[in-house]
Formats: sequence, C-alpha cells, structure tokens
Amino acid sequence: MAADGTQPAGQDLTISSNAARRIAKLIAAEGGSDAMRFRVAVSGGGCSGFQYGFSIDDVRREDDREFAYDGVGVLIDEMSLELLKGSELDFVEDLIGSYFVVKNPNAASTCGCGSSFSL
Repeated sequence: MAADGTQPAGQDLTISSNAARRIAKLIAAEGGSDAMRFRVAVSGGGCSGFQYGFSIDDVRREDDREFAYDGVGVLIDEMSLELLKGSELDFVEDLIGSYFVVKNPNAASTCGCGSSFSL
C-alpha cells in the first residue's frame, strides 16, 4: 500500500481511502454481509459513448476480478477492466454533492459530470 492509502502503482485498479471508507458505509447500510462487494462496471451509453456503473453485489461471476483495500472488496468484470486499467476509484465530496469518480487514464474525453467517457 502506498503512503497516501491507495494501492501501489501498477495495479489494474487503485482504490482511494475515501472510496474504501464510503464503500464500507454502503455495505454496512445494506446489511454488511461478508459476501457483499462494490461492483464497478462499464457499459455502452452516456453522453460520451461509455458510462460507469456502481452497485452493491453479493454474487461473484466467473469473469470477475476482485480488488481489495482495507477489507473492502471491489468487483470488475474482465470486459470493463480492459477499459479501466490503470484507473483510480475515488469518492469526492464537494459543493455539488458526493459521488464516486473514476480517474481513467484511458479516457480520451469525458462528459461534464464525469460519469461517461470515450476512448
């Protein structure tokens, strides 16, 4: 783990300490089962071509990869992972609200709200 709380560089996905804390709160609010994980997915759509999706999931599929930080699990399917390699999952709280954000070095452009991107 790096000094700033994220996983070391070179991982397929890093998870900020802010994101890990928020994921832990969301899972606890859903009942806190040991099987619960935070799912990050990429699908077609949004205003830029691809969009990020976030959900709580208690089913690990055959093509899922799991990333962990501070006891919190994050699931990403192999197809989404190809579009997310080298990204950081963060949680931001500012004047316009609080939300998860993916800092994706593969995105050629993003929409104004940051929830969709193009390659």
